[in-house]
Amino acid sequence: MTKTTKIALFEGKQIRRHWDKTQEKWYFSVVDVVQVLTNQIDFIKARKYWNKLAERLRIEGSEVVTKCHQLKLVAADGKMRLTDVADTEVMLRIIQSIPSPKAEPFKLWLARVGYERIEETHDPEIAINRALKTYLRKGYGKNWINQRLKSIEIRKALTDEWETRGVKNTTEFAILTDDITLAWTGMTTKQYKNLKGLKMENLRDNMTNLELVLNMLAETATTEISTKRKPKTFPENRTVARQGGTIAGSARKQIEAKSGKKVISKLGAKKLKILKK
Repeated sequence: MTKTTKIALFEGKQIRRHWDKTQEKWYFSVVDVVQVLTNQIDFIKARKYWNKLAERLRIEGSEVVTKCHQLKLVAADGKMRLTDVADTEVMLRIIQSIPSPKAEPFKLWLARVGYERIEETHDPEIAINRALKTYLRKGYGKNWINQRLKSIEIRKALTDEWETRGVKNTTEFAILTDDITLAWTGMTTKQYKNLKGLKMENLRDNMTNLELVLNMLAETATTEISTKRKPKTFPENRTVARQGGTIAGSARKQIEAKSGKKVISKLGAKKLKILKK
């Protein structure tokens, strides 16, 4: 399965999902769905509920459990962990086994999510417009949103370049991203998130305009250097990533020296002025 992992929202609850380009299917985290449908706050209890349900389905001879797969998705601690996932068809069958007043609304949500992704595949502008509306609903200011959407475009160009250079799996993408982040901030991605008090939240969604700009500079520089040098091995890709990040790191240090203020903010989106509310 190719690397396209995102977070979707159902009634404000996060549902981890993965888009398989080859099969053109969404795969959803089963435990996340179970947690929503059972109104369970505790993730561990939701996982236990799914384990018992899976056991019962096996005893009943259901093929639903065998049709689930395992993929590495970002866990609450920020690490990639194996998680049971199911496509839309299998997920609908699982939902039928869970008594919940949210079952029907969730079925409609699943159908809509699947259709929207197919639309976005044929017309990427649709995805951009949806992202814009999502950020507006969350209360982000328009100036910040414009920067954030640009950062998505730049990130996509970088990941495309990495794939061209033979970078394929999630772990390698994470390592290269860490190299860039460390080079321009002086922190790993995990340390950066910890500084802002984040868990599963997206780090870029909690950056100031200046942080976003420097992160974009780091990723753009990495893309440009990689395009020029055409690294052939993973260690060579890491070297290029560090070089790209260092360019933004030098810019950060110059800004801090001239302004007398730290560029990296300890605050997340809820406490920053990027949120209007």
